[in-house]
Amino acid sequence: MRPVFLCLNFKIMNTNSSNSALYKTTDLSLCAVISLFKPIENIEKSNGIKKSTFVFILDQEIENIVDQYWRGEIRIDPRRYFEALRAIKVRLYE
Repeated sequence: MRPVFLCLNFKIMNTNSSNSALYKTTDLSLCAVISLFKPIENIEKSNGIKKSTFVFILDQEIENIVDQYWRGEIRIDPRRYFEALRAIKVRLYE
């Protein structure tokens, strides 16, 4: 039997100017993986708490990446992953 994973940070919203669906997550690791394939559209920083929301334009590729991530099936180069993580942290603290 395959394990079932629950993704609690998946949000779809039609709030950008082009009426595209957005994928939002607060998971830094997931954000780093997605950013290897798709650009981060925005980082929403919350006032008062140290939590940021990463925004991507939602498409089928992002849905596939997220599914593979939560199933533990995605394969990426560790060096590229840590470079992406470092770049995101730079954006967070600039």
